Amino acid sequence: MDRRSFLKMSSLAALSTVGSWTGLSESFARTAPKPETGHADMEHRHLGKLEVSAIGLGCLPMVGYYGGKYDKKEMITLIRRAYEQGVTFFDTAEVYGPYTSEEWVGEALAPFRDKVAIGTKFGFGVEEGQPTALNSHPDHIRHAVEGSLKRLRTDHIDLLYQHRVDPDVAMEEVADTVKDLMREGKVLHWGLSEASARSIRSAHAVCPLSAVQSEYAIWWREPETKIFPTLEELGIGFVPYCPLGRAFLTGAIDEDSRFEKTDRRATLPQFTPEALKYNMPLVALVRKWAGRKGVTPAQFALMWMLSRKPWIAPIPGTTNPAHLDDFLGARAARLTPYEMEEFDKEYAKIDLMGHRADPFTESQIDK
Repeated sequence: MDRRSFLKMSSLAALSTVGSWTGLSESFARTAPKPETGHADMEHRHLGKLEVSAIGLGCLPMVGYYGGKYDKKEMITLIRRAYEQGVTFFDTAEVYGPYTSEEWVGEALAPFRDKVAIGTKFGFGVEEGQPTALNSHPDHIRHAVEGSLKRLRTDHIDLLYQHRVDPDVAMEEVADTVKDLMREGKVLHWGLSEASARSIRSAHAVCPLSAVQSEYAIWWREPETKIFPTLEELGIGFVPYCPLGRAFLTGAIDEDSRFEKTDRRATLPQFTPEALKYNMPLVALVRKWAGRKGVTPAQFALMWMLSRKPWIAPIPGTTNPAHLDDFLGARAARLTPYEMEEFDKEYAKIDLMGHRADPFTESQIDK
């Protein structure tokens, strides 16, 4: 299916149900318990039965994923700053660093561990010295979980994801292993990352999933047609990573931007010089709507996402306190059904260039 056909189908589906989505979102905002951190305007949502802040914090950039080297104390301060502003949902993984992100998250959240939800992931051969190879064999899962518990300074993981579906291990076997960990109290909820609808159903049939994580943003909307119907049917939450388009949607990147080799964006088709120039009309559209709503582009990108479904809880990441404060400004802002419809009509007129992933990364995404 070409992009224009996808957008037409996606927009028609969105327009037919957007009123009910927004109504549900408003209902959740009115009835969900509020955090105890002084920000009563932070909506709480449910991923399955797991309650989290509507906006979480992704803790991958802190290990230099987009270049740079960051001070441990400063990143711990940043994580705690997010908590003070109402964030109760923090995302990490053993492979981030590897290990560094989990260690920093564990130390940062230790003083209020019982008031937050931590999500982490297994699925790569980190312990075996093969951090780019998939590994979801049962013995590896157990070893990975024990390591994560120690680094996170906790006796339980609130949300444990399989980082990538492993074609060499049956999903039922993975689900059974996680189910045993849940019986032992080491895992409270579980989910999948970048999984197909078929894998989601197979896993859920053995041990009910609370969430599925995937890349999703205004400029990458494939999950809407690939997995949203399945998630809605089964009552599974959705956790989008890179909801700000790796900063593209914030307006911080222009057609002249270039990226160092240590920056993940240097390898992504969406960030080639040609693609950046071609995709600038989307930045202009986001900026136009942000001005119309009296918010920043980053806030609008999250506002758009939070308005689509009441079971979506994005996890934007940052290493900058000012950027954190900026996107958390979207905590209470939403689009009306009419605005959703109007934006989607304008968006559907824009062509975009570039895939979201490089060939190797794409080869490990479950189809």
